[in-house]
Amino acid sequence: MTTRSQTGKPAAKRSAPLAVAKVAATQATRKPARKVTVLSLNRDTKTGQLTSWYKMDVADKIHVIRSGVPAQRVGELSSVMNMPKEALMDSLGLSRATINRKVQREQRLSPDETERVMGMQALIGQVQAMIDTESTPEFDAAKWLAGWLAAPLPALGGATPASFMDTVEGQKYVGNLLEMVQSGAYA
Repeated sequence: MTTRSQTGKPAAKRSAPLAVAKVAATQATRKPARKVTVLSLNRDTKTGQLTSWYKMDVADKIHVIRSGVPAQRVGELSSVMNMPKEALMDSLGLSRATINRKVQREQRLSPDETERVMGMQALIGQVQAMIDTESTPEFDAAKWLAGWLAAPLPALGGATPASFMDTVEGQKYVGNLLEMVQSGAYA
């Protein structure tokens, strides 16, 4: 039996139990939305904030990278590190004009830009985690890292660690050097 709507056209067939079953099946197969908050940095940031990215679950990191972080994160990071913003952008291979434009427009960084910026934050977190095991509360990991990145290292053939920060693989390499410093394998 076909029913007609008030316009005289055939009405859509209604199968409520089937529609409910489809919705329920779709909702059951959907992955839960990830809600990850990456807080802003400031000079008074506690060590937990700096180590949070370093210790964060990989899936959550990927979500943040894909979503992008606010462009003003670059300025916040340079302030926390007590490093000129231009020097930070140069070491991360970020375009000054692009970053400044995104800050003015209150835009997010691209996934590639976010990955490099958050890679620097991960290194700060790594240094802070190393120091936390030594229980040195006055130590400023961000400032120490900024100085260490600028110093030429024999292990890098006289290059600075900052010159490796523009790629994810370079950041991993620098992270490995930090682990060797902690273990005493390289001084």
